[in-house]
Amino acid sequence: MEDLRLESKKKVLAVKDLPTLPQVLEEVSKLVEDPTVSTEKIANVISKDQVLSAKVLKMVNSPIYGFPRRISTIQHALVLLGFNVIKGLIISTSVFDIMNKSMVGLWEHSLGCALAASTIAKTVGLKDPEEYAVGGLLHDLGKVIALVQLPELKKEVEELVKKEDIPYYVAEKKVMGFGHDRINAWLADYWNLPLRLKEGLAWHHQIKSAQYYPEMAAVVHLADFITRVFEVGFAGDDHASKLHPEACKILKLSSKTFEAILDELADEFLELSGFNPEE
Repeated sequence: MEDLRLESKKKVLAVKDLPTLPQVLEEVSKLVEDPTVSTEKIANVISKDQVLSAKVLKMVNSPIYGFPRRISTIQHALVLLGFNVIKGLIISTSVFDIMNKSMVGLWEHSLGCALAASTIAKTVGLKDPEEYAVGGLLHDLGKVIALVQLPELKKEVEELVKKEDIPYYVAEKKVMGFGHDRINAWLADYWNLPLRLKEGLAWHHQIKSAQYYPEMAAVVHLADFITRVFEVGFAGDDHASKLHPEACKILKLSSKTFEAILDELADEFLELSGFNPEE
């Protein structure tokens, strides 16, 4: 099993085959490290890629964020949301095509998770709820990368899900030696994502393992659970993942508040249906 795990990890992280992120992202990441650089300069670099800018602005103006007025420039989006959120949106729109082709329904599930994560974070009073939305949006990224890098294992994982009636990530572990949550952690390091985001992506199935930002892991876990309960999109299996009670404890979430979140999301999911950044 250890040999299989190492071999699979090497294939997953074969950089030449990873979905290429726009060159703009690399340029901007370097700029952000300089505290004297203005948001205007960063926005100008992103805006050079007109197709990418249009997709990012469409995401910013989607029901996920719910801004009362339309955001029409990348600079305005950067000021409102910060670079970490914009970086997450650039990554998500870059893998959108691959996600749509490789796993039908996964994009809708990811959007639903982003919306749920944002709603949960706002309701419990967490700072920067938009970053939690990015955690929800990217939480299944490892599934996409595994399908791209290890296509021969896709059928095996899917057959195991049906045959043994187990969650997708459990089947991944049986076939590859690790699940998409582990791939998420590798990707977060590879793409230099902030630690808070990395913890949400890596530990949404194992909240107790989140050492620094358990709130992010708890929010993404709850968002994933709720999105599955409402059957928004398809995450690879029909399991409503088990709700870990510690998620509610970490967020100090009462059953009354949880019910209020579910009521709010019932309406918001309807508004989100059919949203597509490509159109």
